[in-house]
Amino acid sequence: MSAPAPSTSAEPLRLTSTQWLICIIAAIGFAFDIYELLMLPLVIAPALKELGNITPANKELFAFWFGLLFYVPAVCGGIFGLLGGYLTDRLGRRRVLTWSILLYAFSAFAAGYSTNLPMLLFFRTTTFIGVCIEFVAAVAWLAELFDNPTQREKVLGYTQAFSSIGGLLVAIANGLILVYAGKLPQIVLPGFLNLFGGEIADPHAAWRYTLMSGIIPAIPLIIIRPFLPESPKWAQKKAAGTLRRPSIAELFSAELRTTTLVTTAMFACSYGVAFGAIQQMPQIVGGIDAVKAEMETRASAAKEKALASAAGQEDAADKAKAAAGQAAGKARQEKAAEYTKAQEIGGLVGRFALAALVVVFASRRNLLRVFLIPGLILTPLIFIAFSQGKDTTFFSADISWIPGFHGLHISLLGIGIFLAGFFTVAQFSFWGNYLPHAYPMHLRGTGESFAANIGGRMIGTPFAAVTQYLALQSFVPGASPEAKTAYVAAGVAGTLFLLNLILSCFLPEPKPEHD
Repeated sequence: MSAPAPSTSAEPLRLTSTQWLICIIAAIGFAFDIYELLMLPLVIAPALKELGNITPANKELFAFWFGLLFYVPAVCGGIFGLLGGYLTDRLGRRRVLTWSILLYAFSAFAAGYSTNLPMLLFFRTTTFIGVCIEFVAAVAWLAELFDNPTQREKVLGYTQAFSSIGGLLVAIANGLILVYAGKLPQIVLPGFLNLFGGEIADPHAAWRYTLMSGIIPAIPLIIIRPFLPESPKWAQKKAAGTLRRPSIAELFSAELRTTTLVTTAMFACSYGVAFGAIQQMPQIVGGIDAVKAEMETRASAAKEKALASAAGQEDAADKAKAAAGQAAGKARQEKAAEYTKAQEIGGLVGRFALAALVVVFASRRNLLRVFLIPGLILTPLIFIAFSQGKDTTFFSADISWIPGFHGLHISLLGIGIFLAGFFTVAQFSFWGNYLPHAYPMHLRGTGESFAANIGGRMIGTPFAAVTQYLALQSFVPGASPEAKTAYVAAGVAGTLFLLNLILSCFLPEPKPEHD
Protein backbone atom coordinates (compact mmCIF):
# COMPACT_ATOMS: atom_id res chain seq x y z
CA MET A 1 0.00 0.00 0.00
CA SER A 2 1.46 3.37 -0.96
CA ALA A 3 2.11 6.03 1.65
CA PRO A 4 -0.65 8.61 1.98
CA ALA A 5 0.19 12.14 0.92
CA PRO A 6 0.47 14.49 3.87
CA SER A 7 -2.60 16.57 4.45
CA THR A 8 -2.06 20.33 4.32
CA SER A 9 -5.60 21.42 5.06
CA ALA A 10 -6.13 23.73 8.00
CA GLU A 11 -9.12 21.63 9.02
CA PRO A 12 -8.61 18.10 10.36
CA LEU A 13 -9.41 15.52 7.69
CA ARG A 14 -11.02 12.13 8.09
CA LEU A 15 -8.46 9.42 8.66
CA THR A 16 -7.73 7.21 5.66
CA SER A 17 -7.71 3.43 6.01
CA THR A 18 -3.91 3.48 5.99
CA GLN A 19 -3.78 6.10 8.71
CA TRP A 20 -6.21 4.04 10.79
CA LEU A 21 -3.95 0.99 10.39
CA ILE A 22 -0.93 2.97 11.54
CA CYS A 23 -2.83 4.37 14.53
CA ILE A 24 -4.07 0.88 15.44
CA ILE A 25 -0.65 -0.76 15.34
CA ALA A 26 0.89 2.18 17.25
CA ALA A 27 -1.86 1.96 19.89
CA ILE A 28 -1.23 -1.81 20.22
CA GLY A 29 2.48 -1.10 20.58
CA PHE A 30 1.90 1.55 23.25
CA ALA A 31 -0.50 -0.73 25.12
CA PHE A 32 1.79 -3.70 25.21
CA ASP A 33 5.05 -1.91 25.91
CA ILE A 34 3.53 -0.83 29.24
CA TYR A 35 1.90 -4.28 29.56
CA GLU A 36 5.37 -5.85 29.33
CA LEU A 37 6.98 -3.41 31.78
CA LEU A 38 4.26 -3.64 34.43
CA MET A 39 4.36 -7.42 34.46
CA LEU A 40 7.49 -7.41 36.58
CA PRO A 41 6.10 -5.73 39.73
CA LEU A 42 3.23 -8.26 39.65
CA VAL A 43 5.30 -11.42 39.07
CA ILE A 44 8.67 -10.66 40.68
CA ALA A 45 7.83 -12.00 44.16
CA PRO A 46 6.50 -15.42 43.05
CA ALA A 47 9.22 -15.70 40.40
CA LEU A 48 12.00 -15.09 42.94
CA LYS A 49 10.34 -17.61 45.27
CA GLU A 50 10.19 -20.36 42.66
CA LEU A 51 13.50 -19.77 40.88
CA GLY A 52 15.70 -18.88 43.87
CA ASN A 53 13.66 -19.59 47.00
CA ILE A 54 14.01 -15.87 47.74
CA THR A 55 11.25 -14.16 49.74
CA PRO A 56 10.81 -10.66 51.22
CA ALA A 57 11.74 -12.19 54.57
CA ASN A 58 15.30 -12.47 53.23
CA LYS A 59 15.55 -8.70 52.93
CA GLU A 60 19.06 -8.25 51.52
CA LEU A 61 18.88 -11.02 48.91
CA PHE A 62 15.35 -10.05 47.88
CA ALA A 63 16.37 -6.40 47.48
CA PHE A 64 19.46 -7.44 45.48
CA TRP A 65 17.55 -9.49 42.91
CA PHE A 66 14.63 -7.06 42.89
CA GLY A 67 17.05 -4.29 41.98
CA LEU A 68 18.95 -6.42 39.48
CA LEU A 69 15.79 -7.38 37.57
CA PHE A 70 14.85 -3.71 37.29
CA TYR A 71 18.28 -2.12 36.82
CA VAL A 72 20.08 -4.39 34.32
CA PRO A 73 17.18 -4.43 31.79
CA ALA A 74 16.80 -0.65 32.20
CA VAL A 75 20.48 0.04 31.52
CA CYS A 76 20.63 -2.30 28.53
CA GLY A 77 17.28 -0.98 27.30
CA GLY A 78 18.59 2.57 27.53
CA ILE A 79 21.76 1.78 25.58
CA PHE A 80 20.09 -0.26 22.86
CA GLY A 81 17.09 2.06 22.87
CA LEU A 82 19.37 4.97 22.03
CA LEU A 83 20.81 2.90 19.18
CA GLY A 84 17.23 2.10 18.13
CA GLY A 85 16.40 5.81 18.02
CA TYR A 86 19.40 6.42 15.79
CA LEU A 87 18.34 3.55 13.51
CA THR A 88 14.80 4.96 13.44
CA ASP A 89 16.24 8.11 11.86
CA ARG A 90 18.54 6.14 9.54
CA LEU A 91 16.40 3.19 8.43
CA GLY A 92 12.84 4.47 8.85
CA ARG A 93 10.08 4.39 11.43
CA ARG A 94 8.11 1.37 10.18
CA ARG A 95 10.96 -1.13 9.99
CA VAL A 96 12.32 -0.36 13.45
CA LEU A 97 8.85 -0.32 15.03
CA THR A 98 7.98 -3.72 13.56
CA TRP A 99 11.13 -5.49 14.72
CA SER A 100 11.02 -3.89 18.18
CA ILE A 101 7.48 -5.18 18.82
CA LEU A 102 8.42 -8.67 17.64
CA LEU A 103 11.50 -8.61 19.88
CA TYR A 104 9.66 -7.72 23.08
CA ALA A 105 6.69 -9.99 22.33
CA PHE A 106 8.74 -13.15 21.77
CA SER A 107 11.16 -12.28 24.60
CA ALA A 108 8.28 -11.98 27.05
CA PHE A 109 6.96 -15.36 25.91
CA ALA A 110 10.37 -16.98 26.32
CA ALA A 111 10.71 -15.49 29.83
CA GLY A 112 7.78 -17.66 30.88
CA TYR A 113 10.01 -20.72 30.39
CA SER A 114 12.68 -19.45 32.81
CA THR A 115 14.34 -22.21 34.80
CA ASN A 116 16.62 -19.96 36.84
CA LEU A 117 17.15 -16.31 37.66
CA PRO A 118 19.87 -15.61 35.03
CA MET A 119 17.50 -16.86 32.32
CA LEU A 120 14.69 -14.64 33.58
CA LEU A 121 17.09 -11.69 33.73
CA PHE A 122 18.25 -12.30 30.13
CA PHE A 123 14.78 -12.40 28.62
CA ARG A 124 13.53 -9.48 30.73
CA THR A 125 16.48 -7.54 29.32
CA THR A 126 15.65 -8.34 25.68
CA THR A 127 12.00 -7.51 26.42
CA PHE A 128 13.03 -4.15 27.82
CA ILE A 129 15.22 -3.42 24.79
CA GLY A 130 12.29 -3.97 22.44
CA VAL A 131 10.01 -1.76 24.55
CA CYS A 132 12.56 1.08 24.66
CA ILE A 133 12.92 1.10 20.87
CA GLU A 134 9.19 0.76 20.14
CA PHE A 135 8.10 3.93 21.94
CA VAL A 136 10.49 6.16 20.01
CA ALA A 137 9.69 4.70 16.60
CA ALA A 138 5.91 4.87 17.15
CA VAL A 139 5.91 8.49 18.37
CA ALA A 140 8.08 9.66 15.46
CA TRP A 141 5.87 7.78 12.99
CA LEU A 142 2.63 9.28 14.30
CA ALA A 143 4.05 12.80 14.53
CA GLU A 144 4.91 12.74 10.82
CA LEU A 145 1.62 11.29 9.65
CA PHE A 146 -0.45 14.46 10.06
CA ASP A 147 0.24 18.03 9.00
CA ASN A 148 -2.74 19.52 10.82
CA PRO A 149 -1.46 20.45 14.32
CA THR A 150 -4.76 19.83 16.13
CA GLN A 151 -5.26 16.45 14.51
CA ARG A 152 -1.64 15.46 15.15
CA GLU A 153 -1.78 16.37 18.86
CA LYS A 154 -5.04 14.50 19.36
CA VAL A 155 -3.75 11.38 17.60
CA LEU A 156 -0.54 11.40 19.68
CA GLY A 157 -2.52 11.94 22.87
CA TYR A 158 -5.25 9.38 22.35
CA THR A 159 -3.06 6.61 20.94
CA GLN A 160 -0.72 6.98 23.93
CA ALA A 161 -3.72 6.58 26.23
CA PHE A 162 -3.63 2.92 25.21
CA SER A 163 -0.49 2.61 27.34
CA SER A 164 -2.67 2.81 30.42
CA ILE A 165 -5.12 0.38 28.85
CA GLY A 166 -2.13 -1.94 28.60
CA GLY A 167 -1.41 -1.44 32.29
CA LEU A 168 -5.02 -2.20 33.13
CA LEU A 169 -4.99 -5.25 30.88
CA VAL A 170 -1.95 -6.77 32.58
CA ALA A 171 -3.61 -6.34 35.98
CA ILE A 172 -6.78 -8.00 34.67
CA ALA A 173 -4.82 -10.75 32.91
CA ASN A 174 -2.81 -11.47 36.04
CA GLY A 175 -6.01 -11.63 38.09
CA LEU A 176 -7.61 -14.07 35.66
CA ILE A 177 -4.49 -16.21 35.46
CA LEU A 178 -4.29 -16.45 39.25
CA VAL A 179 -7.79 -17.94 39.22
CA TYR A 180 -7.43 -20.29 36.24
CA ALA A 181 -3.71 -21.18 36.22
CA GLY A 182 -4.35 -24.72 37.41
CA LYS A 183 -6.66 -25.37 34.43
CA LEU A 184 -4.27 -24.05 31.78
CA PRO A 185 -1.96 -26.39 29.80
CA GLN A 186 1.28 -27.32 31.51
CA ILE A 187 4.31 -25.28 30.54
CA VAL A 188 6.89 -27.66 29.05
CA LEU A 189 10.39 -26.34 28.36
CA PRO A 190 11.30 -26.55 24.62
CA GLY A 191 14.67 -28.08 23.89
CA PHE A 192 16.06 -24.97 22.16
CA LEU A 193 15.43 -22.92 25.32
CA ASN A 194 17.31 -25.33 27.56
CA LEU A 195 20.56 -23.38 27.10
CA PHE A 196 20.42 -22.07 30.65
CA GLY A 197 19.99 -25.48 32.30
CA GLY A 198 17.51 -26.44 34.99
CA GLU A 199 13.88 -27.51 34.89
CA ILE A 200 10.49 -25.87 35.31
CA ALA A 201 9.54 -26.49 38.94
CA ASP A 202 5.90 -25.40 38.70
CA PRO A 203 4.39 -25.91 35.21
CA HIS A 204 1.19 -24.14 36.28
CA ALA A 205 2.79 -21.08 37.93
CA ALA A 206 0.62 -18.02 37.36
CA TRP A 207 3.63 -15.72 36.93
CA ARG A 208 4.78 -17.79 33.95
CA TYR A 209 1.45 -17.50 32.13
CA THR A 210 1.41 -13.75 32.85
CA LEU A 211 4.82 -13.32 31.21
CA MET A 212 3.87 -15.50 28.25
CA SER A 213 0.76 -13.45 27.55
CA GLY A 214 3.14 -10.79 26.22
CA ILE A 215 3.18 -12.64 22.89
CA ILE A 216 -0.23 -11.17 22.03
CA PRO A 217 0.91 -7.99 20.18
CA ALA A 218 2.92 -10.04 17.69
CA ILE A 219 -0.26 -11.60 16.30
CA PRO A 220 -1.99 -8.50 14.86
CA LEU A 221 1.38 -7.08 13.81
CA ILE A 222 2.15 -10.08 11.61
CA ILE A 223 -1.26 -9.72 9.96
CA ILE A 224 -1.21 -5.93 9.48
CA ARG A 225 2.51 -5.47 8.69
CA PRO A 226 2.22 -5.83 4.85
CA PHE A 227 -0.23 -2.91 4.74
CA LEU A 228 1.83 -0.42 6.76
CA PRO A 229 3.58 2.38 4.83
CA GLU A 230 6.66 4.27 5.88
CA SER A 231 6.36 7.77 7.35
CA PRO A 232 5.50 9.88 4.26
CA LYS A 233 7.59 12.88 5.31
CA TRP A 234 10.63 10.78 6.19
CA ALA A 235 10.28 8.72 3.00
CA GLN A 236 10.02 11.85 0.81
CA LYS A 237 13.16 13.40 2.28
CA LYS A 238 15.00 10.09 2.05
CA ALA A 239 14.04 9.69 -1.62
CA ALA A 240 15.00 13.28 -2.43
CA GLY A 241 18.37 12.87 -0.74
CA THR A 242 17.71 15.81 1.61
CA LEU A 243 17.50 13.80 4.84
CA ARG A 244 20.47 14.72 7.00
CA ARG A 245 22.43 12.05 8.85
CA PRO A 246 21.47 11.83 12.56
CA SER A 247 24.14 12.56 15.15
CA ILE A 248 24.07 12.10 18.90
CA ALA A 249 26.64 14.89 19.21
CA GLU A 250 24.21 17.31 17.54
CA LEU A 251 21.82 16.82 20.48
CA PHE A 252 24.33 18.83 22.52
CA SER A 253 24.80 21.64 20.03
CA ALA A 254 24.21 25.19 21.28
CA GLU A 255 20.69 25.13 19.81
CA LEU A 256 19.57 21.81 21.34
CA ARG A 257 21.70 21.36 24.48
CA THR A 258 19.16 22.81 26.90
CA THR A 259 16.31 20.82 25.34
CA THR A 260 18.28 17.58 25.57
CA LEU A 261 19.47 18.00 29.16
CA VAL A 262 16.18 19.31 30.60
CA THR A 263 13.92 16.75 28.87
CA THR A 264 16.25 13.91 29.87
CA ALA A 265 16.24 14.99 33.53
CA MET A 266 12.47 15.54 33.58
CA PHE A 267 11.76 12.21 31.86
CA ALA A 268 13.91 10.55 34.54
CA CYS A 269 11.86 12.22 37.28
CA SER A 270 8.56 11.11 35.71
CA TYR A 271 9.73 7.50 35.46
CA GLY A 272 11.31 7.69 38.91
CA VAL A 273 7.94 8.48 40.50
CA ALA A 274 6.26 5.66 38.56
CA PHE A 275 8.77 2.96 39.48
CA GLY A 276 10.06 4.32 42.78
CA ALA A 277 6.57 4.87 44.21
CA ILE A 278 3.53 3.72 42.25
CA GLN A 279 4.94 0.39 41.06
CA GLN A 280 5.88 -0.47 44.65
CA MET A 281 2.22 -1.19 45.35
CA PRO A 282 2.57 -5.01 45.17
CA GLN A 283 5.25 -4.75 47.88
CA ILE A 284 3.13 -2.41 50.04
CA VAL A 285 -0.34 -4.00 50.01
CA GLY A 286 0.67 -6.78 52.38
CA GLY A 287 0.82 -4.20 55.16
CA ILE A 288 -2.85 -3.17 54.84
CA ASP A 289 -4.94 -4.63 57.67
CA ALA A 290 -7.72 -5.94 55.42
CA VAL A 291 -5.18 -7.64 53.14
CA LYS A 292 -3.35 -9.21 56.08
CA ALA A 293 -6.64 -10.56 57.42
CA GLU A 294 -7.49 -12.09 54.02
CA MET A 295 -4.04 -13.66 53.79
CA GLU A 296 -4.34 -15.18 57.27
CA THR A 297 -7.82 -16.54 56.57
CA ARG A 298 -6.79 -18.23 53.34
CA ALA A 299 -3.55 -19.53 54.83
CA SER A 300 -5.41 -21.08 57.75
CA ALA A 301 -7.98 -22.74 55.48
CA ALA A 302 -5.27 -24.08 53.15
CA LYS A 303 -3.27 -25.41 56.10
CA GLU A 304 -6.23 -27.30 57.54
CA LYS A 305 -7.06 -28.78 54.15
CA ALA A 306 -3.47 -29.87 53.56
CA LEU A 307 -3.21 -31.43 57.03
CA ALA A 308 -6.42 -33.37 56.45
CA SER A 309 -5.32 -34.69 53.06
CA ALA A 310 -1.81 -35.58 54.31
CA ALA A 311 -2.91 -37.09 57.63
CA GLY A 312 -0.51 -39.76 58.82
CA GLN A 313 2.29 -38.75 56.44
CA GLU A 314 5.68 -37.80 57.84
CA ASP A 315 5.88 -34.59 55.81
CA ALA A 316 2.31 -33.49 56.61
CA ALA A 317 3.51 -30.42 58.53
CA ASP A 318 5.80 -29.33 55.69
CA LYS A 319 3.03 -29.76 53.13
CA ALA A 320 0.63 -27.76 55.30
CA LYS A 321 3.17 -24.97 55.72
CA ALA A 322 3.81 -24.83 51.95
CA ALA A 323 0.07 -24.80 51.20
CA ALA A 324 -0.50 -21.98 53.68
CA GLY A 325 2.33 -19.95 52.14
CA GLN A 326 0.96 -20.42 48.63
CA ALA A 327 -2.55 -19.43 49.70
CA ALA A 328 -1.32 -16.31 51.47
CA GLY A 329 0.86 -15.38 48.51
CA LYS A 330 -2.01 -15.79 46.08
CA ALA A 331 -4.26 -13.61 48.24
CA ARG A 332 -1.59 -10.92 48.33
CA GLN A 333 -1.13 -11.06 44.54
CA GLU A 334 -4.88 -10.76 43.97
CA LYS A 335 -5.13 -7.71 46.24
CA ALA A 336 -2.09 -6.16 44.58
CA ALA A 337 -3.78 -6.65 41.20
CA GLU A 338 -6.90 -4.89 42.50
CA TYR A 339 -4.99 -1.81 43.64
CA THR A 340 -2.99 -1.89 40.41
CA LYS A 341 -6.24 -1.74 38.44
CA ALA A 342 -7.27 1.39 40.36
CA GLN A 343 -3.90 2.98 39.64
CA GLU A 344 -4.05 2.09 35.95
CA ILE A 345 -7.59 3.41 35.60
CA GLY A 346 -6.32 6.65 37.12
CA GLY A 347 -3.47 6.70 34.64
CA LEU A 348 -5.86 6.06 31.76
CA VAL A 349 -8.09 8.97 32.81
CA GLY A 350 -4.99 11.13 33.21
CA ARG A 351 -3.82 10.34 29.69
CA PHE A 352 -7.23 11.17 28.23
CA ALA A 353 -7.24 14.42 30.22
CA LEU A 354 -3.83 15.29 28.76
CA ALA A 355 -5.06 14.47 25.24
CA ALA A 356 -8.03 16.80 25.73
CA LEU A 357 -5.96 19.62 27.25
CA VAL A 358 -3.02 19.50 24.83
CA VAL A 359 -4.92 21.53 22.20
CA VAL A 360 -6.10 24.04 24.83
CA PHE A 361 -2.78 25.12 26.36
CA ALA A 362 -0.46 27.15 24.16
CA SER A 363 2.37 26.80 26.70
CA ARG A 364 3.74 23.31 27.16
CA ARG A 365 5.19 24.31 30.54
CA ASN A 366 1.79 25.32 31.87
CA LEU A 367 0.19 22.16 30.51
CA LEU A 368 2.66 19.98 32.40
CA ARG A 369 2.20 21.99 35.62
CA VAL A 370 -1.51 21.12 35.60
CA PHE A 371 -0.35 17.63 36.63
CA LEU A 372 2.88 18.41 38.50
CA ILE A 373 1.51 20.79 41.13
CA PRO A 374 -1.39 18.61 42.40
CA GLY A 375 0.84 15.53 42.13
CA LEU A 376 3.51 17.17 44.30
CA ILE A 377 0.94 17.84 47.02
CA LEU A 378 -1.12 14.65 46.92
CA THR A 379 1.18 11.75 45.98
CA PRO A 380 3.44 11.85 49.08
CA LEU A 381 0.36 12.12 51.31
CA ILE A 382 -1.19 9.09 49.57
CA PHE A 383 1.83 6.89 50.28
CA ILE A 384 2.10 8.11 53.86
CA ALA A 385 -1.53 6.97 54.21
CA PHE A 386 -0.54 3.56 52.81
CA SER A 387 2.22 3.33 55.46
CA GLN A 388 -0.47 3.40 58.18
CA GLY A 389 -2.02 0.18 56.87
CA LYS A 390 -5.60 1.36 57.32
CA ASP A 391 -8.11 1.42 54.48
CA THR A 392 -11.77 2.41 54.58
CA THR A 393 -14.18 0.95 52.03
CA PHE A 394 -17.03 3.24 50.95
CA PHE A 395 -18.73 0.98 48.42
CA SER A 396 -18.62 -2.68 47.42
CA ALA A 397 -20.36 -4.59 44.65
CA ASP A 398 -20.08 -8.06 43.15
CA ILE A 399 -18.89 -7.68 39.55
CA SER A 400 -17.39 -11.14 39.17
CA TRP A 401 -19.25 -11.41 35.87
CA ILE A 402 -16.63 -9.03 34.42
CA PRO A 403 -13.49 -11.04 33.48
CA GLY A 404 -10.60 -10.24 35.79
CA PHE A 405 -12.71 -8.56 38.49
CA HIS A 406 -13.86 -10.29 41.67
CA GLY A 407 -15.63 -7.27 43.05
CA LEU A 408 -15.81 -3.51 42.92
CA HIS A 409 -14.36 -1.90 46.04
CA ILE A 410 -14.13 1.88 46.32
CA SER A 411 -11.93 2.72 49.28
CA LEU A 412 -9.90 5.63 50.58
CA LEU A 413 -6.57 4.12 49.51
CA GLY A 414 -8.09 2.98 46.22
CA ILE A 415 -9.05 6.59 45.45
CA GLY A 416 -5.59 7.65 46.54
CA ILE A 417 -3.73 5.34 44.18
CA PHE A 418 -6.16 6.35 41.40
CA LEU A 419 -5.11 9.99 41.88
CA ALA A 420 -1.42 9.09 42.08
CA GLY A 421 -1.77 7.28 38.76
CA PHE A 422 -3.73 10.19 37.25
CA PHE A 423 -1.09 12.85 37.97
CA THR A 424 1.95 10.65 37.26
CA VAL A 425 1.02 8.66 34.17
CA ALA A 426 -0.37 11.68 32.30
CA GLN A 427 3.21 12.99 32.20
CA PHE A 428 4.24 10.14 29.91
CA SER A 429 1.68 11.21 27.32
CA PHE A 430 2.96 14.78 27.70
CA TRP A 431 6.44 13.68 26.64
CA GLY A 432 5.04 11.72 23.71
CA ASN A 433 3.40 14.93 22.49
CA TYR A 434 6.27 17.27 23.32
CA LEU A 435 9.38 15.46 22.09
CA PRO A 436 8.50 15.11 18.37
CA HIS A 437 8.32 18.92 18.15
CA ALA A 438 11.53 19.51 20.11
CA TYR A 439 13.87 18.12 17.43
CA PRO A 440 14.17 18.43 13.63
CA MET A 441 13.13 15.41 11.55
CA HIS A 442 16.61 13.94 11.05
CA LEU A 443 17.13 13.96 14.84
CA ARG A 444 13.57 13.14 15.93
CA GLY A 445 14.11 9.49 16.78
CA THR A 446 17.58 10.09 18.25
CA GLY A 447 16.43 13.01 20.42
CA GLU A 448 13.31 11.23 21.65
CA SER A 449 15.35 8.14 22.39
CA PHE A 450 17.95 10.01 24.43
CA ALA A 451 15.33 11.56 26.71
CA ALA A 452 13.13 8.46 26.96
CA ASN A 453 15.83 5.82 27.26
CA ILE A 454 18.80 7.50 28.92
CA GLY A 455 16.55 9.62 31.15
CA GLY A 456 13.44 7.50 31.61
CA ARG A 457 14.67 3.94 31.32
CA MET A 458 18.30 4.11 32.53
CA ILE A 459 17.94 6.74 35.27
CA GLY A 460 14.21 6.71 36.13
CA THR A 461 13.35 3.01 36.17
CA PRO A 462 16.11 2.02 38.65
CA PHE A 463 14.35 4.10 41.30
CA ALA A 464 12.47 0.84 41.90
CA ALA A 465 15.74 -0.53 43.28
CA VAL A 466 16.51 2.74 45.12
CA THR A 467 13.22 2.48 47.00
CA GLN A 468 13.86 -1.13 47.97
CA TYR A 469 17.40 -0.32 49.13
CA LEU A 470 16.33 2.65 51.23
CA ALA A 471 13.49 0.65 52.77
CA LEU A 472 16.13 -1.63 54.33
CA GLN A 473 17.75 1.21 56.27
CA SER A 474 17.14 1.55 59.98
CA PHE A 475 16.55 5.32 59.87
CA VAL A 476 13.39 4.87 57.76
CA PRO A 477 10.22 4.95 59.94
CA GLY A 478 7.76 2.07 59.84
CA ALA A 479 7.16 -1.06 61.89
CA SER A 480 7.12 -3.45 58.89
CA PRO A 481 8.86 -3.79 55.51
CA GLU A 482 5.61 -2.71 53.82
CA ALA A 483 5.33 0.44 55.94
CA LYS A 484 8.99 1.32 55.34
CA THR A 485 8.53 0.87 51.60
CA ALA A 486 5.49 3.17 51.67
CA TYR A 487 7.40 5.87 53.57
CA VAL A 488 10.30 5.72 51.13
CA ALA A 489 7.88 5.81 48.20
CA ALA A 490 6.35 8.98 49.65
CA GLY A 491 9.79 10.59 49.90
CA VAL A 492 10.81 9.54 46.41
CA ALA A 493 7.56 10.81 44.90
CA GLY A 494 7.70 14.16 46.70
CA THR A 495 11.34 14.77 45.82
CA LEU A 496 10.98 13.92 42.15
CA PHE A 497 7.72 15.83 41.68
CA LEU A 498 9.38 18.91 43.21
CA LEU A 499 12.48 18.52 41.03
CA ASN A 500 10.31 18.15 37.93
CA LEU A 501 8.37 21.29 38.83
CA ILE A 502 11.62 23.26 39.20
CA LEU A 503 13.01 21.89 35.92
CA SER A 504 9.81 22.87 34.10
CA CYS A 505 10.93 26.50 34.44
CA PHE A 506 13.79 25.70 32.05
CA LEU A 507 11.80 23.58 29.57
CA PRO A 508 12.02 25.20 26.10
CA GLU A 509 8.82 25.74 24.18
CA PRO A 510 8.92 23.75 20.88
CA LYS A 511 9.91 25.67 17.76
CA PRO A 512 7.40 25.74 14.87
CA GLU A 513 10.09 24.86 12.31
CA HIS A 514 10.60 21.48 14.00
CA ASP A 515 7.02 20.47 13.20
